[in-house]
Amino acid sequence: MHLVDITMFYAAEGGGVSTYLNAKAHWLARRSRVRHTIMSSNVETSGNTVPALVKIPSTVVPGFHGFRMPLSVEGPARLLKAVRPDVVEAGDAGHCAWAALRMRKRYDIPAVAFYHSDLPGLVRPRFGRWIARGTCRYLANLYRQFDLVLAPSRIMVDYLDAIGVPGAVHQPLGIDSSVFRPQRRVATLREHLGLDPDTRLLVYAGRFTPEKKLHVLIDAVRLLGAPYHLVLVGGGDALPFCDRVTHIGFQHDQRQLARLLASCDVLVHPGDRETFGLIVLEAMACGLPVVATNKGGVAELVDAETGILAEPNDVASLAGAIEAIYQRDLVRMGQAARRRAVERYDWNEILPQVVGRYEALVGGHPYVEQDVIDEVMHERERFRVAD
Repeated sequence: MHLVDITMFYAAEGGGVSTYLNAKAHWLARRSRVRHTIMSSNVETSGNTVPALVKIPSTVVPGFHGFRMPLSVEGPARLLKAVRPDVVEAGDAGHCAWAALRMRKRYDIPAVAFYHSDLPGLVRPRFGRWIARGTCRYLANLYRQFDLVLAPSRIMVDYLDAIGVPGAVHQPLGIDSSVFRPQRRVATLREHLGLDPDTRLLVYAGRFTPEKKLHVLIDAVRLLGAPYHLVLVGGGDALPFCDRVTHIGFQHDQRQLARLLASCDVLVHPGDRETFGLIVLEAMACGLPVVATNKGGVAELVDAETGILAEPNDVASLAGAIEAIYQRDLVRMGQAARRRAVERYDWNEILPQVVGRYEALVGGHPYVEQDVIDEVMHERERFRVAD
């Protein structure tokens, strides 16, 4: 089977889509007979460790955080035809999705759509309610033509159903629990940052964009004062200044990101429009409890054993949740967070589910051997014992 992932949301600067596609590429290369190709308008084909990358001709579009858009539907459709896929997965709702549907119509190739981004939610604050409603109608028309629509959280499955896309399937994303683990902790991070040893160290990692609500987080840290300090990992829009915040650039090396996460106390995620929240799972796998909001996909990942949920867009509520979590047993919560991340969301749990969905579409032929399944189960048990 030849699987082609096609999306404009694949880039060197990371993000959930890129993490998912890279993990899938490496997992498939080691453990299955699935040939895998990634097509994107943002790929860099030189120096990349992903086995097969195809660059789509594109142009820069303002407001898309550096992502490039294909010039037309015809370009990616022509590239798809050239590589002869058996199944295509579209990771955005633009030209790439329509190119996948063109392959479906012309060559009877199964087409899968993965709803990674809440497009109406991104459009509404920029262009208003009427444009957002039009976007919902557009998505309904587009996704009803796919053989299978995947969504990373149950709230997104329900949302798709509400806008006219029934039958979407809940398919969580995952993490590499051998990379993201508590043993990455570096005891000297506070010293390196010039902070007191008793500093309560919070961390956020991701893009600095308006929908992440980082201004709420920074205001909460300012309200809390000493001994709290926030490490912001990533880049993007300019953020309000606060002397209790340290900025660290985007980490291309996942192991370095894991070291930063594991060396802090608590991950705080103030966003309320996440379709999933992969960084939350990565932090949990590093043994961190989580403070997040009770709205969006992140709320499905965190419970009373692993974190505390605050009201969205509420500085006082977020600050109160941060204070409250330090009154609890952080070590015990971190252990529960690690256990949940490994048992439910390791890529060795998630990617066999994904491959099984492809197999069902192309006729049920197994592309993952039983000895590979046995190996996956062995790895899962090994990590559980190591923890």
